[in-house]
Amino acid sequence: MNNLWDDSLSGFWSAWIIVITLGSLVFAFWLLYANRKTDKTPDAEGNVETTGHAADGIEEYDNPLPRWWLQLYIGTIVFSLGYLLLYPGLGNFAGLLGWTQEGQWEEEVARAEERFTPIFAQYQEVPIPELAQDDEAMQVAERIYQNNCAVCHGANAEGGYGFPNLTDDDWLYGGEPEQIVTSLEQGRNGLMPSWQQLGAENIENVTQFVLSLSGLEHDAERAEQGASTYASVCTACHGPEGTGNQGLGAPNLTNDTWLYQAPGQSVADSIRQTLRNGRNGHMPAQEAYIGEERVHLVAAYVYSLSQED
Repeated sequence: MNNLWDDSLSGFWSAWIIVITLGSLVFAFWLLYANRKTDKTPDAEGNVETTGHAADGIEEYDNPLPRWWLQLYIGTIVFSLGYLLLYPGLGNFAGLLGWTQEGQWEEEVARAEERFTPIFAQYQEVPIPELAQDDEAMQVAERIYQNNCAVCHGANAEGGYGFPNLTDDDWLYGGEPEQIVTSLEQGRNGLMPSWQQLGAENIENVTQFVLSLSGLEHDAERAEQGASTYASVCTACHGPEGTGNQGLGAPNLTNDTWLYQAPGQSVADSIRQTLRNGRNGHMPAQEAYIGEERVHLVAAYVYSLSQED
């Protein structure tokens, strides 16, 4: 049903664009025809008809268009009609030569698959740690990364606000090859619920306690009060020591990595905001877009980034 809808929608818009294009050509021809001038000879007194426009006392003669310009204008209209018949280039509408933009795209994809599939299949047989040491393979993998992953994780893979840094050793879901492959194949969905119901005082106390876990400056008295609240509402995901849980994607709170710290924002403000509003992270599955072989390559590339000194 969806395919039928997509095809009809594509056909409708293709026809609509063709109608607009033909209408524009008809209008261009009518404009040329309506403004034609065939008789431009002076009258008995030698006067020539003017357009009625004048500037600084200079009147504009109503002379015919130059012949070369007129012929060029007509030629462009004829060329446009011929091009539209041969190469409509709109959806599934084939021209007289049988060409469509979708057909050309499919041919290009088929040629690319024929050329590169054996290469990707060869790389897939190599274990990720070993593949990560292959400079040529990593050049190919980097191109795939830049086309599909850099929009979120950055061209340098150092992440950004809400997007993990792939070059360090801090992993939400684990940095072993199998875990990276799972993240790419299946995607990830992280949810940190809002704890606004705790109230402003308890949120501040928990904030100070979390700051203490990572050795940052904090209010010791409030941190002590926040320890019991943390134990009752946060331990299930982040653990009693705050070291996180990669099975759930719960971050480690004892290091200096803060995924949702905006530029210029203090760590304390970031923690408060997280506790009040919660967080909802989404990593889309990539296998459907790039294929199993390319997932293997990208996983090796991401793995290599975290192995560099």
